[in-house]
Amino acid sequence: MNLNKIFVLGRLTADPQLRSTPTGRQVTSFGVATNRVWNDKSGTKQQEVEFHNVVLWGRQAEIVSQFLTKGSMILVEGRLRTRTWQNQQGQTMRTTEIIGERIQLGPRPMGQGQSKDFSGQAKENSSSPKNDLPEINIDEEEITAEDLPF
Repeated sequence: MNLNKIFVLGRLTADPQLRSTPTGRQVTSFGVATNRVWNDKSGTKQQEVEFHNVVLWGRQAEIVSQFLTKGSMILVEGRLRTRTWQNQQGQTMRTTEIIGERIQLGPRPMGQGQSKDFSGQAKENSSSPKNDLPEINIDEEEITAEDLPF
């Protein structure tokens, strides 16, 4: 039995760039940084950062390039793939990357001055999400089903 499965939870190291293959398939690649924190033998806190290359295809590539920017948190589930190629000097180069199969976007930072709209263009936030929610005063009377905003 064989298993090639990886889970990475971290932050994007740069804005993802969406590209298309000659056949029209969408692809994006980006870096994810993960941190490992531990205490050494003397009790001193140590930290190690690892950088991972991630490749996403199809609709997931579009979603990531539309909604995430540098510093955004993401969970990637996928498999490892090592590619080899010849560079212009004739040397054999190798890279190992994560081919994403499933993703989960992390929480958006609160108080962020800009967000991307559905076209991918940056726009100013005109109101905070708190102002868009109706308030229900629970001190006055019992809450009924009609009071719920959904």
